[in-house]
Amino acid sequence: MMENQKFRPASVIGPLGEPLTLDTLPPSDTRRWVVRRKAEVVAAVKGGLISADDACERYGLSPEEFAAWERAVDRVGMPGLRVTRVQHYRALYDRESA
Repeated sequence: MMENQKFRPASVIGPLGEPLTLDTLPPSDTRRWVVRRKAEVVAAVKGGLISADDACERYGLSPEEFAAWERAVDRVGMPGLRVTRVQHYRALYDRESA
């Protein structure tokens, strides 16, 4: 683990292969969370651009909601972030894990 936790990269690679910076992240007043925006926030946290706590505070998310986004991306990628498909992907994951 890095000793200097203050180090943050200037940019990270986003879910669509584009560079993400603090300026290109979704605005803090975002209320309509489409798949791409959720994936950008998850990529920013995973890449170290912002912390999970910062993301939750910036976007008014609960830690549980953000953790659910991370799990969805880890399990099935961006399609898992679609609200209308959450149950489908959850069932698919459960079958593969059994």
